[in-house]
Amino acid sequence: MVAVTVDPAPPVRVLTVCTGNICRSPAVERLLAAGAGGAFRGDVAAGGIEVGSAGTRAVVGSAMSPQMAALVAGRGLVADRFVARQLDAAAVREADVVLALTRSHRSAVVELVPAAVRRTYTLRELARLAPLVDPAQLDAAGATPAERLRALATLAAAQRGRVHATPDEDDVVDPIGQSDALYARVFDQMAQAVDVIVGTLRRS
Repeated sequence: MVAVTVDPAPPVRVLTVCTGNICRSPAVERLLAAGAGGAFRGDVAAGGIEVGSAGTRAVVGSAMSPQMAALVAGRGLVADRFVARQLDAAAVREADVVLALTRSHRSAVVELVPAAVRRTYTLRELARLAPLVDPAQLDAAGATPAERLRALATLAAAQRGRVHATPDEDDVVDPIGQSDALYARVFDQMAQAVDVIVGTLRRS
């Protein structure tokens, strides 16, 4: 008898985007990878989810900013083994969902790849829309976080327009060059948004 091998499903790829790719987007990369049981860029793939990040004006080759790295490490997450990279069309095309840190970053992504508009959100936008998605639709998509995230990337777009939001409610401000207190507020804001998204990926 000939053994039949079944190729595993490709991972769900998430791309997080900020400006320099040394502060906000790498923090979300590590938070989401850990929360969803996936892998960050450069790590061993796990859980069917891969999370990477890039910057619209990246400080290419740089590590995560020391202040943000300390906050990430303080959560018990890996803050090293990170190298900033420039956002390009190839990275957007490879992503199943793109999470931008501000509306301007979201616009930059869509300018590169217009077809990505329905799977590109700001982080806080997706956190706002995810709870509006019918849980039964996510349950029908599958039981694993990867299956549910793939579905969420599409289903959340249908919820746009149901809840009005101001730019302040969608954007995460850039703390680079600012106080440690602002860094902490920004990190908490991102972590809370990630927690909402991750909660949606768990079967009800």
